[in-house]
Amino acid sequence: MDICRLSAEAALARMETGDLTARDLVQACLDRIADREDAVGAWTFLDPDLALSQADAADQRRRDGQAGPLNGIPVGIKDIIDTADQPTENGSRLCAGRRPDRDATLVTLLREAGAVIMGKCVTTEFALSAPGKTRNPHDPARTPGGSSSGSAAAVGDFMVPLAIGSQTGGSMLRPASFNGVYGLKPTFGTISRAGMSPLSRRLDHPGIFARTPEDVALAARVLMRRDPADKDMRGHAGLGEADPLTAAPRLMFVRGPAWERGEADMQRAIEDLARGLGDVVQEAELPPVFDAALACHGMVMNGSVVQALGPYYDRDRAGLDPITADRIERGLTVTSREYLDALYQAEAMQDALAGVFDGIDAILTPAAPGQAPRDLSRTGDASFNGYWTLMGAPAASLPLLKGADGMPIGVQVVCPWGEDAKLLRICRWLSDKVGEWR
Repeated sequence: MDICRLSAEAALARMETGDLTARDLVQACLDRIADREDAVGAWTFLDPDLALSQADAADQRRRDGQAGPLNGIPVGIKDIIDTADQPTENGSRLCAGRRPDRDATLVTLLREAGAVIMGKCVTTEFALSAPGKTRNPHDPARTPGGSSSGSAAAVGDFMVPLAIGSQTGGSMLRPASFNGVYGLKPTFGTISRAGMSPLSRRLDHPGIFARTPEDVALAARVLMRRDPADKDMRGHAGLGEADPLTAAPRLMFVRGPAWERGEADMQRAIEDLARGLGDVVQEAELPPVFDAALACHGMVMNGSVVQALGPYYDRDRAGLDPITADRIERGLTVTSREYLDALYQAEAMQDALAGVFDGIDAILTPAAPGQAPRDLSRTGDASFNGYWTLMGAPAASLPLLKGADGMPIGVQVVCPWGEDAKLLRICRWLSDKVGEWR
């Protein structure tokens, strides 16, 4: 196996035995990037010498017996997350040349764990919808999704084993689906957002891309740490340990309020999967309060965008991508009454969802409408993710299905709040039971 194709877990095991060095791993990833970046366009900043110097430091720590849990593992960072030694430009020409003076909290945690901060991955402008240069690694005529476009594509193309993204609507789980990788949107308030460009305090979630559930868990154990700089962090910020699955999980297949927006091949594939799992899956619909879920998420997000990005709009509207400017203008029409009503509706949905989880371990539902669209001017439809983001419950996209053109389609798994470790165990169970899309 090419070194760049190793999972983080496998690479760490080989480094522990002395069969692999961090420099070897990082160089293999750099070689892969050099070979594929022109086709994929996952990176907005990459300094090979900086990456290799971090790898050499990781090798020295291992020789000194001071290796951390991610020692020598290359990690891509979405370009809305501050890095003191690399630019953070938020995917916007209005932030060109921006150099933060300190790392985001999650970057600090990665460095403390020994990770190599490989570079900055392409984001849509300010993590909204205006696409960057990234293409889908499995078909360059298709979108990689967004807003975490480069992070998902870099993992899907074996450029790095791990990458960090974020989700306010569907910016983790939709790209995970389109690029055929695992994506975790953890319980709201379990990974710090300090040092991350905000869109919505109520909705923003940092997340993790990887090619195995075990690698997601490796990164989550490092990142799920309480941070007083993020006022919304929950008391159960650690990943914790889930009890081993001694029996098949109890699953519920939910089509959800966005079902009619799905493509026929996706609908057939996920219905076949649910039927094929047999008695471990029951089928149900969400309570009627969820009929307003899509509109409710849109109201909260659009209202928040004005607060977060209004200063850029006021300063230089013409400097924004027209897609970004239009989204801000839609937010300007949201009244305070509408915004507050949407928040109250969201609380009612959360209460109803708690009842849905009684007697089951997880919900199975689509992660995207279908395969990645052949349209590089847009990043796809986030309808299947936004209302789950609004709920704040942990959700993952698993690369289990294949569409009519042979492209990956993700299955979204949602667990109760704080049960992120159980979610990752269920991801592994499903992957072993069903097999991945390839």
